[in-house]
Amino acid sequence: MLAILCGTQITSWGILYYAFPVLAPDIGRATGWPATAVIAALSVAQLVTAVAGIAVGRWLDRRGPRAVMTAGSVLGVLALVAVATAPNLAWFVAAWAVAGAAMSGVLYPPAFAALTRWYGPRRVSALTVLTLAGGLASTVFAPLTALLAAHLDWRHTYLVLAVVLAAITIPAHFWGLRGPWPDAHPPHGGHPEHHDPRRIARSGPFLTLVVALSLATFSVFAVVVNLVPLLTERGVRPGIAAVALGLGGAGQVLGRLGYGTLSRRTTVRARTGIILLATSATTALLSVLTSTAALIAAAVVAGMARGVFTLLQATAITDRWGAVHYGRLNGLLAAPMTITMALAPFAGAALAELLGGYTPAFLTLAAVNVAGALLAVASRPESWPSVSGRGR
Repeated sequence: MLAILCGTQITSWGILYYAFPVLAPDIGRATGWPATAVIAALSVAQLVTAVAGIAVGRWLDRRGPRAVMTAGSVLGVLALVAVATAPNLAWFVAAWAVAGAAMSGVLYPPAFAALTRWYGPRRVSALTVLTLAGGLASTVFAPLTALLAAHLDWRHTYLVLAVVLAAITIPAHFWGLRGPWPDAHPPHGGHPEHHDPRRIARSGPFLTLVVALSLATFSVFAVVVNLVPLLTERGVRPGIAAVALGLGGAGQVLGRLGYGTLSRRTTVRARTGIILLATSATTALLSVLTSTAALIAAAVVAGMARGVFTLLQATAITDRWGAVHYGRLNGLLAAPMTITMALAPFAGAALAELLGGYTPAFLTLAAVNVAGALLAVASRPESWPSVSGRGR
């Protein structure tokens, strides 16, 4: 099941997400639609993903991943066909909204929920493997999409990708995820209110965690999208800036390899603070360094911090409240994070324009991340015993 989910995550992320930035310029040129409107379609998809993910999480807790991930795959194929045949901009945006609903059923959150329940105490290792595989999605599908686009127009490219998505993910999810859905039991000694997901979702620690990780997500993704403009503002050639961005992606893989050791040797509060402060520090370094070599090195380290941040988010619920209501609570946690991720690219560029450059903008983003770190260390329920790692 882990191998199957690794394969379907690479395919789903690669086709439903990473193919879009490759094809967006072609779409704008071929249709005459404004570039900002084309890009906004993906943001609409992410907003729908955030909302739909809440209902998906509830379903996962009760029934497991097979039905919802299979349905998400089918819906994703239909959405891509609708994207490819869009006669106007309104249809195009609506088709991406449908794709957003599909993403809620096939991307990381449902896969995280599946592995968290199936692997129990070994979930960190399984989640690490999954995110390592997911990190290959852009490596595989960005060049593949570019190759297709060199021989086909953007519409036919999306139709080919829809066939690939259907051929790989629908049978894999339907036949490969048939394992029994095990019961999840909370650790002994938890406070009674922590057995009620509604009370957890309204509790101070949960709401604090939501705000903290949403702030961190905003900062992290604003930095990723605006890294190339920052580097070119410093005089780095665009080609070198693109290489630095790619090396940051490789850094994500390196960072994830170390998360298992970090989770075993640190408390929940400590590793949350360490990871968020690390992303803050790397953002601040990017804002003050001037040497090209130093900026590239900082981009790699920033990628490492982003990599472990993904796993921090994947384990945040189980570290605090166990796995019983993981799907539902993670859906509630992921929704505002996905919204901030959708808004971050525009907000980061607007912040740079408002402050007069990317240097003060990145310093501001670092401060936002520090605020998230300070909130996150207060997000562990005091009455809950050790769930994973070394507890508090």
